[in-house]
Amino acid sequence: MKGAVVDSTADGAAHGGVRMSAKVATTLVTGDSAGAREDAIAALLDAAHAARDALPDSHRSSGAGRRGLESAVILEGMAASSTPLVSSPSLQVVRIAPGCLCCDGNLVLRVTLNRLLRQRPQRLYIGLARSEHLDQLRSWLQDAPYDQLLALNPVLDT
Repeated sequence: MKGAVVDSTADGAAHGGVRMSAKVATTLVTGDSAGAREDAIAALLDAAHAARDALPDSHRSSGAGRRGLESAVILEGMAASSTPLVSSPSLQVVRIAPGCLCCDGNLVLRVTLNRLLRQRPQRLYIGLARSEHLDQLRSWLQDAPYDQLLALNPVLDT
């Protein structure tokens, strides 16, 4: 099955306890302004919601037999003064401390990411305040176990 994750363990421990049937579409969003990053993610969420609403009722579901969140967002740093991103039943928004997410913030990002992936979102957006080590971050997101869980989209620079 293309895009399926084969879990060789009985409890999913190989993937941090996460069992998923399809990879999570993941977009890294970079930019100097927290407001611009959050606005860009909100626009992507609105477009995804509009596309889903355009489908006939018989085709609307949370994925092929998949249950969970519609979208999850990990944001680095403090909120913009008026953020368009607010958690809801279909959207989980998590903020983590600013810092280099591939160096000193790596553990926090991994723990946060693993917790969100247990909720089985269809889409994941990661807003990055710093992009110096973007290639390294993308690299570890493409390594095990995330290579079996995430489908990385091109980076969106705001």
